[in-house]
Amino acid sequence: MRSSFFGNLEQGQVSGQFALQNPKMLRVHLDGDVLARQGAMVAFQGQMDFNYQGAGGIGKFIKKAVTGEGVPLMRVTGQGALYLAHNADDIHLFYLENEGITVNGENVLAYEPQLASNIQRVQGAGMAAGGLFNTTLHGTGWVAVTTHGAPVMLDASRAPTFADGQSAVAWSTSLQVGVNRTFKVGALIGRGSGEAAQLAFRGQGFVLVQASEGPTVPPHTHNN
Repeated sequence: MRSSFFGNLEQGQVSGQFALQNPKMLRVHLDGDVLARQGAMVAFQGQMDFNYQGAGGIGKFIKKAVTGEGVPLMRVTGQGALYLAHNADDIHLFYLENEGITVNGENVLAYEPQLASNIQRVQGAGMAAGGLFNTTLHGTGWVAVTTHGAPVMLDASRAPTFADGQSAVAWSTSLQVGVNRTFKVGALIGRGSGEAAQLAFRGQGFVLVQASEGPTVPPHTHNN
């Protein structure tokens, strides 16, 4: 797998559509089509059509309806330069080479249409663990994910690795994933869960962890 995190996405190393215009904006050199988060287009140059992308079959439609996982997608078709962003979040690129990545649906910005997608349950993860269902992408092609704030990339092959379920953005599908629970009173060590539970990762691969669960809306009142 190639990524800007690994230092192996220098210009010319991987041909394809995706490049970072800046840390918060993706530039897609479009000559065909790409799947992107609905509403993520901020500008484009050239000739392009934008269409709603369905769930891709009744099975995926049911999974999205039942799990709440996945993100509304649009299919962009045409030629030119397409610029994508979401809430000024940081953007990170991955180039899959006949391999897979698991991504929180809320963090998917765009990916190439030849990648196979599915919704899978995180084994052993109860509702309190967050990230109960995630989106998996597999094949060869580009994936762009977003994080709220600068993330950390953890190498799970070095040691058993644990992350809060709502902070773990993406990880290698080669990893074994489970849940680690801390039953000590007052040990609410994670940011997102109501109980002390973290996703546990073991094996050869990486885990991308963001610094925040995302922007929050401050308390407010409505004036009549």
